[in-house]
Amino acid sequence: MSTVTTPATTTTSAVTRTHVPAPTSALQNSLTMLRRNLRHARRYPAMTISLVSMPIAMLLLFNYVFGGTMSAGMDGTGGQGSGDYIDYLVPGILLMAVGSGVLPTTVGVCTDMTEGIVARFRTMPINGSSILTGRAVGAVIQTMLTIVFVIGVAFLIGFRSGAEPIEWAASAGLLMLMSTALTWLAVALGQLVKAPEAASSVALPFSFLLPFLSSVFVPLDSMPGWLRHFAEWQPYTAFTETLRGLLTGTEIGRFGPLAVGWGVAIALLGFLWARSLFKRGATR
Repeated sequence: MSTVTTPATTTTSAVTRTHVPAPTSALQNSLTMLRRNLRHARRYPAMTISLVSMPIAMLLLFNYVFGGTMSAGMDGTGGQGSGDYIDYLVPGILLMAVGSGVLPTTVGVCTDMTEGIVARFRTMPINGSSILTGRAVGAVIQTMLTIVFVIGVAFLIGFRSGAEPIEWAASAGLLMLMSTALTWLAVALGQLVKAPEAASSVALPFSFLLPFLSSVFVPLDSMPGWLRHFAEWQPYTAFTETLRGLLTGTEIGRFGPLAVGWGVAIALLGFLWARSLFKRGATR
């Protein structure tokens, strides 16, 4: 009997060793997921084109169509000269470019969750958090490349900045902080909604509504009291006024620490929310 039992045990162990893959690190898995998302963005460029074109269209629209009226109205309220509106406008448009990244990220995560690719990933021997991390890092890279395009167009149509290199570096860090914060929030929202069509609606306030209820286009002093109180404390105004101060030399005041606080808080809450939803999905 012992002669029959021993080879069977040996065969089972060998099969087990063959089918258990070697463990890989979370960093390697995240890089693999990052490459997947960047390749997907390259092969299906519609979302990337939308990400770039929306802030550039808003920049051209408000500079050439509404710029004269806006700057004329700001002479008595915001202290901006009629020829300075492009300098006033560009920092806010850069933040709108960051906000526009919420839409493709939310739709992309929702599509992955509903079409079964994430369910397939869960069956594979990879680190689960790397699926979300790869998606988030890819989205931040796309957003920062969009900002480079927007800055290039802004300089072509007349934007000028007296910022020193350290102020440009601080501006890049501020934009990356906001992009990271909104991206993690978008990753969570993408898991929360049940269809890509609904995902686009959920992302709308971050890419379109909140910028108009801030100092992106007009000074806070020109707003009615109830709206000004909201606009003074919402994240877009804090980031816009801080970036405007870094790039054009206006007063930053309390908006600097407020912007950093908003960025860190949204990034942390978005990350924890996204991770919680992903773990909950694995137990369903």
